[in-house]
Amino acid sequence: MAQSKFALGVVSGGLASLVAAGSWVALQDAGPQLSFAQDRQRAAVSQEDLHHAQSISDAFKTVAKAMEPSVVSIRAVTRVEPAARTRGDNENPRRRARPELPEEFRRFFGDDLFEQFEGFEFDQRTPQPFQREGQGTGMIVSEDGYILTNSHVVRGATQLEVTLFDGREVRAKVIGTDAQTDVAVIKIDVKNLTPAVLGDSDAMEVGEWVVAIGSPFGLHQTVTAGIVSATSRAGVGITDYEDFIQTDAAINPGNSGGPLVNLHGEVVGINTAIASRTGSYNGIGFAIPSNMARYVMESLIKSGAVERGWLGASIQNLDENLARSFNYKSTDGVLIGDVVPDSPADKAGLKSGDIVLKYNGRDTEQMHELRNSVAATTPGTKADLVVFRDGREVKLTLEVGKLSEANVPANPSLNTQPDEQPQTGVELDFGATVETVTPEVAKRLELDRVERGVVVTEITPGGIAADAGLRPNDVIVSVDNKNVEDAEDLRDALSEDALAKGVRLRVVTEGLTHYVFVKTDK
Repeated sequence: MAQSKFALGVVSGGLASLVAAGSWVALQDAGPQLSFAQDRQRAAVSQEDLHHAQSISDAFKTVAKAMEPSVVSIRAVTRVEPAARTRGDNENPRRRARPELPEEFRRFFGDDLFEQFEGFEFDQRTPQPFQREGQGTGMIVSEDGYILTNSHVVRGATQLEVTLFDGREVRAKVIGTDAQTDVAVIKIDVKNLTPAVLGDSDAMEVGEWVVAIGSPFGLHQTVTAGIVSATSRAGVGITDYEDFIQTDAAINPGNSGGPLVNLHGEVVGINTAIASRTGSYNGIGFAIPSNMARYVMESLIKSGAVERGWLGASIQNLDENLARSFNYKSTDGVLIGDVVPDSPADKAGLKSGDIVLKYNGRDTEQMHELRNSVAATTPGTKADLVVFRDGREVKLTLEVGKLSEANVPANPSLNTQPDEQPQTGVELDFGATVETVTPEVAKRLELDRVERGVVVTEITPGGIAADAGLRPNDVIVSVDNKNVEDAEDLRDALSEDALAKGVRLRVVTEGLTHYVFVKTDK
C-alpha cells in the first residue's frame, strides 16, 4: 500500500531524487505503454472527428446531387434602342454620336472627356439597335416546366433561353413578374421535369448550414456553402417588400434567381443580391424567403399578377421611449399610427395607439413583418390579431382587403413652401416654430385630412425637434393623448419639466399619422 502511494506521488509530480531505483525502473517500463495509450486515444478522437466531418460532407453532396436536375441557367437577351440624335447633334460635331465612355474612364477623367478634344471627329452614323445579354439562374417548380427566378433577371428580355442540367437549351416565356418582391415565373415547354421542393423559410435559424446553387459568371451548376447569417433583414433598399435571409454562402453575378437550400434539400430562399463594393462576393448575400416567393409564384401562375392584402392602417416600429409612453415593457410589436376610415382595420376595431403583437398566430416584432404578412394574405380571408391596448391584450378579427392604388393614401406635396403669405408663427423652446392650423392655413399648405392642430413651419438644426425627426409641414395634433388646438396649447404642453420627462406627440406627415417622442438630453 505504501509503495502504491509513493508511485502515485511520483506520477503526480514528486521529486526524482526521492524515487527508489526499483520504482524508477517500473515507471520507465510504463512510459511506452502510457504513450501508446495516449496515441490510441488521439487516433480514436481523430477518427471520430473525421467521421463527423465526412457526414457533413456527405450531406452537402446529397443536397447538390438532389438539386442538380432542378436548377437551370437563364440567358436573357434584351434589344436596346439607342437614343435618337437631335438636329443639334448634326449641327454641332462635338454633340454627335460618341462611343459610350466606360465607368472606369468617367471615374478618372470625368464625363466631359471628349469635350477636351476640339478636333476630334466623331462617328456621324445613326446609332443602331444592339442586343445585350444577361445571365441568371432559376429553379424548376413543376413537372410541366414552371421556373421560379428573379424579376430583374428576365425584366425587359426579348428572348429567354434556359439551359437544363443535361445541356439541353430551350426557349422560355415570361408568365409574370413582380418588381415589388423581385420574383418572376417563366415557363418552358418540357415535360417530366424534376421540381425543387420549397421548404418553410420561417423555420430557418441563424447558424444553420445552407447551400447556394447557380451560374455565377456563367459557370453552370456552381455549388457554394455557408450558414444563415441573419433572418428577416429589411431596410436594405432592394425591393418594396423585404424580409431577406442573409447568408455568407458565396453569391456572385449570375447566381440571381438560384436556390438557397437547407441540408434537407429544401429550397428556403431565392438568391437575389449581394452587399459589395466591387460587384463580387464580399461575404454578405441576400435571399428572398421561400414563403414569400411561394405566395407570389402562385399568384403569378394563377393570374399573371399579384393580389396583395390590405390592412388600412399606418404602422411604425417602437423604441424604448415610445413603448414606455404606452406602458408597454418591450420594443417588440408594431404601433398603429392611424386607421383609414371604413378600412378592414377600422371595421375590426383597430385603433391608433394599439400595438400589434401577433398576426394570424405569428409574432410581429417589426413593421415589415406585419406589412409582409398582410400583403401575403389572400384578400377576402379572415385574419386574427392580438394587440396591446391600455395595459392588456385584446384579440381582434378582420377581413383582409385588397391593396390597390385607390386605397393607398396619396401623399400631398407638403415640402414646398408657398411664395405668398410669408410664414408667421410661435417659436417654441424645443427647436421649432409652429403655427395654428386654420382653414386658410390648411388650404395654403395643402394639408390632407387635417382640420385642427399646429403645423411646424421651421425647424432649428440640431435642436430637440430635429433630433426627434420632426420637419417643416408636420402637423402636431396631440401631446400625450391630449388634443392640441392651437400654438399656445402646444407651448403649455411642452413645458421644461414635461420635456425633461419626455412627451409623446401624435403627428401627421404627408397625410399619414404617426407618433414621435420628444425629450431633452437632461
